[in-house]
Amino acid sequence: MVTVRNIKLIIAYDGTGYHGFQEQRGSGLKTVQEVLEKSLSRLAGRSVRVIGAGRTDAGVHARGQVVNFDAAGWNIPLERVALAVNGLLPPDIAVLKAAEVEEGFHARFSSTAKTYCYTLYNSRVPSPFYHRYSLFVPRPLDLAAMQAAAGQLVGEHDFASFQAVGTPVKTTVRTLYNAEVGAEADLVRLIFRGNGFLYNMVRIMAGTLLEVGLGKRPSGEIAAILAARDRTRAGPTVPPRGLCLEEVEYGREGNRLDRAGRRY
Repeated sequence: MVTVRNIKLIIAYDGTGYHGFQEQRGSGLKTVQEVLEKSLSRLAGRSVRVIGAGRTDAGVHARGQVVNFDAAGWNIPLERVALAVNGLLPPDIAVLKAAEVEEGFHARFSSTAKTYCYTLYNSRVPSPFYHRYSLFVPRPLDLAAMQAAAGQLVGEHDFASFQAVGTPVKTTVRTLYNAEVGAEADLVRLIFRGNGFLYNMVRIMAGTLLEVGLGKRPSGEIAAILAARDRTRAGPTVPPRGLCLEEVEYGREGNRLDRAGRRY
């Protein structure tokens, strides 16, 4: 009898040089999934396919992307998996942690919440150090207005106005648990935690809040935008470089504790 093993990895990557996370077979385009699978396959001595929690777009980054894969016959000790895989990965992708999870665990469908962060670099002068990871905004921002607008996004809503046109989905209703606007020095971070996100939803919400911060639309307009279910009513889709998948959460079957008792 073949023993089924299911290994979960938490990975981080700089998405600048990749055409998104999901593999695009036959396109010749480099993706994070493709590079990760090649490294795992070399270690396993067979073809390995991974399942990703989030299909991040080209240029989008991750600090807490989660994948799982069938590890039947895998002979590398769990505590050495990250070290072994990282030895084959390029420097812009890293495995942070590995855990063995239940057979039924699925990185995408087992998730209960995801957290994304969009970063703005708000200064009169651009920074070459944040160019890859933020959107440069040289004009002052009204953070209080942005916070007020963000609060109206929280809850269960039909987010059709915040979805890219032409995206086929069964429903555009999602629940946003938190929407926060915070600032530290020149960095303004827009943090969204929800049970799921539509295509380009975070980037459109960020673009809408940015317009509020720039005084281009009132903070109280969010409810009307949601009610309209019309993409043209919301703000622009901001560039992908400021977006990062921060964390993916799971129920008991997908969370394990390290020796210090921390969830991962």
